[in-house]
Amino acid sequence: MFDKIEKGCDSVKNFEVLDTRINYYNEGNEDYISLTDMLKSKDGEFFISDWLRNRNTIEFLGIWEELHNPDFNYGEFAIIKSQAGLNSYKISVKEWSNKTNAIGIVAKTGRYGGTYAHKDIAFEFGMWISPKFKIYLIKEFERLKQEEQKELGWNAKRDLAKVNYRIHTDAIKNNLIPKQLTSKQVNLVYAEEADVLNMALFGMTAKEWREKNPNKKGNIRDYASINELICLANLENTNSIFINEGMRQSDRLYKLNQIAISQMKILTKDSETKLLK
Repeated sequence: MFDKIEKGCDSVKNFEVLDTRINYYNEGNEDYISLTDMLKSKDGEFFISDWLRNRNTIEFLGIWEELHNPDFNYGEFAIIKSQAGLNSYKISVKEWSNKTNAIGIVAKTGRYGGTYAHKDIAFEFGMWISPKFKIYLIKEFERLKQEEQKELGWNAKRDLAKVNYRIHTDAIKNNLIPKQLTSKQVNLVYAEEADVLNMALFGMTAKEWREKNPNKKGNIRDYASINELICLANLENTNSIFINEGMRQSDRLYKLNQIAISQMKILTKDSETKLLK
């Protein structure tokens, strides 16, 4: 479960791991997770600096920076590494970043400030909290990233549908609507062409659907599946090409129906879309 924090801070989102709400943000296609929030799940009174005292932590951070940061200060890192693990050794996140020019751990100020780390490092930090926490952290973070990808896919499909709709209506306007028609007559032309697509994909007109579904609100397209909406967007674009080429409506309907059948078979691996007679 995740959501945006607030307007004006769109890049910061949050998710829950074992009843702990954790902030994260994306920068340059890389995800950074709040260690400050994660620390709330650790039993006892601990600080991030306690984790940084560990020699294994410093070695891990050094290897990560070596792979991702060409400006990493190896000289300062060598000094810190030689002292890590000693009882007298202690270093803050700010000191680590300033001395080594590290980019894997950053401190953010403001309402949603705190110490954030690249997800690779945050997962390692999760192990320090507990093995159980690390496993749940990775599992939940992967789940929410999958949800984000689905949302991106929906946005892309919605944008594509808008573009194809505009292309389709422009083609109708430029090729099928004579001059000096009333608004009502123009709308009838658009509705007729919309029904060409409805017939090609659904096998019925909008009016026929309403007659068969008197208790349903909206129109036939409101009840279309994701795959049908994808196919419909493609048909709109294809029909606009046919219209611009001057193809007769009956010929367009036949070809569009063939395309709809082919695409729906690919999208659903089924052949429920019926061939028009």
